[in-house]
Amino acid sequence: MTLVTAKPTARPRTDRRPVRGALRGLRTAGLSVVSVLVGIGIWQLLAVSYGASLVASPQATLSAAVGLARDGTLTNSVIASGRRILIGWGLGLLVGVPVGLLIGQIPLVRRLLDPYIEFFRFIPPVAFVTLAVVWLGIGESSKVVLIFYTAVFIVTLNTSAGVMAVSESKLRAAASLGAGRRQILQQVVLPSTVPYIVTGARLAMGNSFLTIVSAEIVAAQVGLGSLIWTSRNYGRIDWVFVGIITLGVLGFVFDRVLRIVASRVLRRYGVKL
Repeated sequence: MTLVTAKPTARPRTDRRPVRGALRGLRTAGLSVVSVLVGIGIWQLLAVSYGASLVASPQATLSAAVGLARDGTLTNSVIASGRRILIGWGLGLLVGVPVGLLIGQIPLVRRLLDPYIEFFRFIPPVAFVTLAVVWLGIGESSKVVLIFYTAVFIVTLNTSAGVMAVSESKLRAAASLGAGRRQILQQVVLPSTVPYIVTGARLAMGNSFLTIVSAEIVAAQVGLGSLIWTSRNYGRIDWVFVGIITLGVLGFVFDRVLRIVASRVLRRYGVKL
């Protein structure tokens, strides 16, 4: 008589990765909410301690923001500042990336441009505000040029650093396989440099927000910098707080969008943000 033993049925494996990802996302969101609430609590304590003439309370700031949004002042300021930042920053990328690639690839170009880059990058854009207004007027051009000046050197330096950081063995291997200079640039140098370019773009975006305030204070009727300066003249501390917080929120949104787009579009180049 032959005994037949039944094999235990295998239990189907359940993929727990989506559940873990969801829990991790909830944990991160929860920590962010707690952090924001703690910050608002500290802000409220400072407002109570120093008084409304020095520190506007969260409630007063929110009320002021609602009022400025209803009459269109806040919306117009955000649109004007955001447009200037994006145009100047975008032009900085368009110029800075090719120049950085040339500097990193061609020693002659590096020797020619290095003195100018090392000279001008240490002069803050604020120093050129008066000249920009005199040369270009109080229109949009002066603000865009100042933001371009802010962004282009940061992008150029990060791009050239990425090019010069490419392993020499990779370049020699590509050349030994018969790749020309253009193919080496497209297939080896540029993919390795993309993370540096993204980092430069993020740094340039942050510095563009520093420039827009000083530029709009001097020569703008509309914008977040102009709003902050006008609020100071009228003694409206709550409006000043609205302008400052709006700058932070706008910068956070711009940087987060840039990170999401870069991490999804450029993931194959090793961009992880």
